[in-house]
Amino acid sequence: MHLGSPCFAVLAAVLALESAGGACAAQFTDVNAAASGISFTFNQMGSRVYGTFGTFVGTLDFDTAHPESAHAGLTIELNSINAGSEDANNELQKPAWFDTTAYPRASFVSTRIEDLGNNQYQITGDLTLKGQTRQVVVPVLLKAEGEIGIFDGELMIKRSDFGIGKGEWSDTMVSDDIAIRFRMVAPQR
Repeated sequence: MHLGSPCFAVLAAVLALESAGGACAAQFTDVNAAASGISFTFNQMGSRVYGTFGTFVGTLDFDTAHPESAHAGLTIELNSINAGSEDANNELQKPAWFDTTAYPRASFVSTRIEDLGNNQYQITGDLTLKGQTRQVVVPVLLKAEGEIGIFDGELMIKRSDFGIGKGEWSDTMVSDDIAIRFRMVAPQR
């Protein structure tokens, strides 16, 4: 199942695990980065462009019995970007874009998690990118596969809100809307 909603940030939620005896509480505290992923898409000159970030650390403290007390965080190493070519990767690290020399990381820290029912959650938090912090709301779907929780989410950010793509890139050659998708995998504790 895919949640496609125009918002951004990253991670966490709640899971109702069904067993023969009914719903069971589950706790998740570790994010398996090797099994997880972060990707993005945008339009450039009429073509859809896809990319990923290869290095990130997710933190999670989530008890399905008390989702309102949960916390989630994500730190992304921006120089781990893969936008499809060496030239694009190098360009995106320059000052007009991410300026990875001055701002090597992006981060998300949750401030509130709301249970929407049916394993869907809304995570509000602070996204910091290129020295700018904005509050974002992230819809997340939590799925169970055995004793593994899979947190899927998608949101939309405007690159102009974070000063990304300045100068010659500030026009419509590259779309202002950037879709961010993430899948965080966490074993049950």
